[in-house]
Amino acid sequence: MAPAVAYGASGEHQSFAGTISIGTEALTMLLVEYGRSAACWARRLVFVNGHGGNVGALNSAVARLRAEGRDVGWCPCAAAGGDAHAGHTETSVLLHISPADVLTDRWLAGNGAPLRKLLPSMRRGGVAAVSRVGVLGDPTTATAFEGKRIFAEMVDGCVCRITRWSPGSDGMLT
Repeated sequence: MAPAVAYGASGEHQSFAGTISIGTEALTMLLVEYGRSAACWARRLVFVNGHGGNVGALNSAVARLRAEGRDVGWCPCAAAGGDAHAGHTETSVLLHISPADVLTDRWLAGNGAPLRKLLPSMRRGGVAAVSRVGVLGDPTTATAFEGKRIFAEMVDGCVCRITRWSPGSDGMLT
């Protein structure tokens, strides 16, 4: 297991202070070079992803690495019924794994509409086009107890996908 890659393709959050995005192209190349290097000593490589904005880069990087003959796939951190960004799901997980980092006195509910409904506007204007505060969901309902359950679901889901090792056409483990 390697340390997390600290930056990703997060341009949809660019209008919010503190967001640093390296973009899809740069992330793709970083993952390709990372994979090429790791494949020198690792028989199999899986990227675990926790951000929807990284999917394009993962698809491209994994496709390239697989075309080069490397055994690579990627796995989403997903939970059934989870909201999209900084809402109940992510805040609950953070309350479980790092509660001191959650500023509960500052949390605000954001747009609670389903992501599929928000995506057209987000593609045109980023998260700011659909949420004044940058939140997609409601963090005020988050709990550490729920975060423990969600985190376990994410981990168990990844373990099952990795155990099956059945990359789809996009490289995502099914």
